[in-house]
Amino acid sequence: MKTRDIEKLYKEYILPTYTQTPLCIAKGKGSKVWDLEGKEYLDFFPGWAVSALGHCHPKIVSALKIQAKKVIHIPNNFLNLKQAQLAREISKNAFPCRIFFCNSGAEASEAAIKFSRKFGNPTGRFEIISMRKSFHGRTMGAMTATGQERIHKGFDPLPAGFRYADFNDLASVKSQLTDKTVAIFLEPIQGEGGVQIAEPEFLQGLRNLCDARKLLLIFDEVQTGMGRTGKMFAYQNYDRVEPDLMTLAKALGGGVPIGALAVNNKIIEPIFTPGSHGSTYGGNPLVCAAALAVFETIKKDKLLTNAARMGTYLQHRLGELKDKYDIVSEVRGLGLMCALELRVPGAPFVDAARSKGLLVNCTQEKTLRIMPAITVTKRLIDSAIRILDEVLAEANKEVEA
Repeated sequence: MKTRDIEKLYKEYILPTYTQTPLCIAKGKGSKVWDLEGKEYLDFFPGWAVSALGHCHPKIVSALKIQAKKVIHIPNNFLNLKQAQLAREISKNAFPCRIFFCNSGAEASEAAIKFSRKFGNPTGRFEIISMRKSFHGRTMGAMTATGQERIHKGFDPLPAGFRYADFNDLASVKSQLTDKTVAIFLEPIQGEGGVQIAEPEFLQGLRNLCDARKLLLIFDEVQTGMGRTGKMFAYQNYDRVEPDLMTLAKALGGGVPIGALAVNNKIIEPIFTPGSHGSTYGGNPLVCAAALAVFETIKKDKLLTNAARMGTYLQHRLGELKDKYDIVSEVRGLGLMCALELRVPGAPFVDAARSKGLLVNCTQEKTLRIMPAITVTKRLIDSAIRILDEVLAEANKEVEA
């Protein structure tokens, strides 16, 4: 079959919930993918940051093969060795915590929302403050926590109990506080919001505010977690700012669907008890085996160091493009979570890059989001920059003309 044949099947059988790109990826290895026609692409936005170790990493493939021959799924009322080991691994690498496993970032957000509601129920508190331009998922609670009106449009009435503040603006957060506030929910780096990085003073201010008012501080690390920023979790780039709850997904499974809610052991009350929450597939042996392989690979291959070093190099090379082309207004990034801010809409640049064999993403209309696998090398970064240079040069000629 050819790509056009797959497009026909999509039009006939699949609900159009995505803006479809005319590219059918048939194979992936590391930072490269190939379409049905055999064309090669350099993938610098692998699976919305899911494939953080690259496509089909051999350690993950091996872990899945071994586990699939033993047992794939067991119900969560039975003990699960891999789940217990993974929960311990998350706790060792983050903060002392207990874990609820689910299947996605949206489900992890829902778990955090439910936990917050139950935590605040004895005192009548239920409101959650989240940030404008945030993104927490597509389910009803997670979507409502997402501070973007375009995401909410058409789904009224939305669940009550959500208020919105400006990112990196402590005064704005304080203005949304009421006697019903129970939690503050944010991404340390807004991904869909355009790779907006939290200022240290902002996160420290939120931590102090939550401590003073006995609020839960929730970090959404679905996109920033598992080495993306050069630390295992993005909050570790900030001194003395530890969350009460943390959501994980995407890169945690290295390509297979898994989500998690980490609850800090400082919360000693038994908030989630048997029957208060659940997930049929959450934390099954197969996905937990993959996630354990992700942790092992990050450590053995020193990928946190690589992410930090390659992130610095990538930002330097992007900075060269900014200096060269007036069409680029800003470069932002932490580790390998980077953005090239344009002065014009970015979608045509994504299409042009793809035609030349480079996959990147556009968000917030003018932000090119560039997030290669944390296994990336200087050679691959140089190849990506060459393509971006060509794309920008062509656009620059059109602007001058």
